[in-house]
Amino acid sequence: MSGPARPEPGSSPERLAFFTDAVFAIAMTLLAVELARPEEKEVASARALGSFLVDQRGAYLAFALAFVLLWSVWRRHHRLMDQIDGLSKAFTAWHAPFLLLVAFLPFPTAVIGASIGNPLAQTLFAGTMAAMVFCEAVIKDIAGSTGLVTGDPAETRRHAGDSWGVGFWFVLSIGVAWLFSYAFVLWFVAPLAATYGGALISRLRTAPAGHPDPRDGDAPRT
Repeated sequence: MSGPARPEPGSSPERLAFFTDAVFAIAMTLLAVELARPEEKEVASARALGSFLVDQRGAYLAFALAFVLLWSVWRRHHRLMDQIDGLSKAFTAWHAPFLLLVAFLPFPTAVIGASIGNPLAQTLFAGTMAAMVFCEAVIKDIAGSTGLVTGDPAETRRHAGDSWGVGFWFVLSIGVAWLFSYAFVLWFVAPLAATYGGALISRLRTAPAGHPDPRDGDAPRT
């Protein structure tokens, strides 16, 4: 009696999930490695150490923000991979730019930590996050449209809409950063972009072109 069929070489969802988890774990650890350590003169007294910690407040804010953002992206990807029954070439290929951006994020995090009000620093961080979340959205769209998920494909595509909404929110913050130095505050409310922006994007993508949405109450009667 033969055992369960093994996936084709290179088509194991578990191996891809394990590798992705490892990249996220390393990136999240590197966020802390980038934090400056106090030198001997800065730990000589409580006042000197306190002054050092205050001077580094931007770096600590950037670390906390990047960690939470990476955590949320990882959790969403983890949830997706738990529903994946197989891999396609496109699904696997899009993980390359996705994980490249995950591994790169500690660098723009260190940059905004050193100068969090700098518009170019905010552009670098927001651009990296936007590109990462767009890759996440494409991965979800592929999973939902090619039958890779064991659950409801429509739900996976709705989650993709949420990711598109977050990505566009980061793109919006890039423009705001060149007008206001505190544009990074917009990143803390990115979940609202997923909730409301994602719902709008999903609605636009599912409504038939050239036909009114029945939920508007203006659909033609049959």
